[in-house]
Amino acid sequence: MYRYDEFDHAFVTERVEQFRDQVQRRLSGELAEDAFKPLRLMNGVYLQLHAYMLRIAIPYGTLSSRQLRMLAHIARTYDRGYGHFTTRQNLQFNWPKLSAIPDALADLASVEMHALQTSGNCIRNVTADHFAGAAADEVADPRPYAEILRQWSSVHPEFSFLPRKFKIAVTGAERDRAAIQVHDIGLHVKKNDKGEIGFAVYVGGGQGRTPMIAKLIRDFLPEEDLLSYTTAIVRVYNLHGRRDNKYKARIKILVHETGTEELTRQVEAEFAALKDTELKLPEKDVQSIAAYFAPPELPQRAEGWENLARWKKADSGFSRWVQQNVQPHKNPDYGMVTISLKPIGGIPGDASDAQMDAIADLAEEYAFDEIRVSHEQNLILPHVALADLEAVYRGLVAINLAEANAGLITDIIACPGLDYCALANARSIPLAQEISRRFGNAERQAEIGELKIKISGCINACGHHHVGHIGLLGVEKKGAELYQITLGGSGDEHTSIGEIIGRGFEPDRVTDAIETIVDTYLGLRLDQSENFLAAYRRVGPQPFKTALYGAAAEAA
Repeated sequence: MYRYDEFDHAFVTERVEQFRDQVQRRLSGELAEDAFKPLRLMNGVYLQLHAYMLRIAIPYGTLSSRQLRMLAHIARTYDRGYGHFTTRQNLQFNWPKLSAIPDALADLASVEMHALQTSGNCIRNVTADHFAGAAADEVADPRPYAEILRQWSSVHPEFSFLPRKFKIAVTGAERDRAAIQVHDIGLHVKKNDKGEIGFAVYVGGGQGRTPMIAKLIRDFLPEEDLLSYTTAIVRVYNLHGRRDNKYKARIKILVHETGTEELTRQVEAEFAALKDTELKLPEKDVQSIAAYFAPPELPQRAEGWENLARWKKADSGFSRWVQQNVQPHKNPDYGMVTISLKPIGGIPGDASDAQMDAIADLAEEYAFDEIRVSHEQNLILPHVALADLEAVYRGLVAINLAEANAGLITDIIACPGLDYCALANARSIPLAQEISRRFGNAERQAEIGELKIKISGCINACGHHHVGHIGLLGVEKKGAELYQITLGGSGDEHTSIGEIIGRGFEPDRVTDAIETIVDTYLGLRLDQSENFLAAYRRVGPQPFKTALYGAAAEAA
């Protein structure tokens, strides 16, 4: 992964001390909250329902064991012993004292981490495929390009005060595991007929109040033009994006109101002026940064195949875990391990300090000292020899993180909701826990197959409910919580926005409604190979409406 140079170290340290002074002035009363708010947001500090929240950047979701141990230390020292991994591949601490946050940021800086641009109307943490550099279907590792974008966008003088927050995602594989089509800019690394690296460029995706799928505006952008073209897009947005209405300020609204063709024309005109400037990427710089992401040397471990077969035969729990949570690696002697942060009845995305320390130990011993964070709120060990899977599994069993549910109905994405967030209308966490317990039986989960449930506590869609196979949106109606259900969403290479299925459900009726939807699917699928999303796309919403709402829905 990328290592800080002298400039990076000096810059981050200076920002920590600058913020320390700002906090002291706030605590002394010299700075009022209104004046302090934009300063704290620039350093990833929110004021939520009950306390301050610190959001830490994990660029493109890549961590070392040393860095994960530091996050465990911060959880223990400055918070309540746990952290919450988010859909932006970040980590949030929900209970730090404001007076202690500068010390936490200084500790972060000591392991080359920070909280810059995790908030505010700027370019946020650039995300990437969590299997990057290891996946068998990968054209090229997207993380060097994500790092180039991170360096370019950090405290960019022109783009630090955009009309609204701005999110970029990069993937380099056939399967889109980074949800690039629901980002302000989505980049798909690809090769042309000559074998040259470039990017398909998508613009104007997003969720929230007005969910939209990004539009393809360039099928192949040469590698050297990455920064100049991205600059052109953000410059057009910065000039024309609406600042009079925050609900219409995202680039997706600009694309919609301007039209894809006209927006593309403006971007191309700006790009023509920038194409041959200092923004052109020198090949040696790309190679230099790419060298930081060279895969580890993976010794051949052919013995893993025989051992794996024996272990699976001896332990059905281990066999289920391998089947569900281990994906094929580029090297056939290795696998990519998903550590589910969704134990049955647990809080999605949460990890304790002890769990983080233990995962760091496993990564150091068995996974070449590398951990990834997925936008699905899980952790990944991207390079694990098949011969070491049993040891990794035993280590995860010991910390209650060996749930074999990656991609299944209990692998639920959920935002913090009304338990923490000042913007939320409804709780997400208790609902996720109840659904998880209802469907926790391993055999039943296997029978249902791939099914992604995503829950948001408000219209801001931090839980990505719009692209859930089943999405749940918490709303407030007459002072009470109500949950709207959407079906048929997807955040992969065939992105779709879920359809609202009908009137909302009270909290105590939601899990029964989910069970009705699941039973309806099981009754209409062609066979066990047809997953929920495929079945829904084949039959449409009507069978589910009828099952949920009865004959009145059939007549509607």
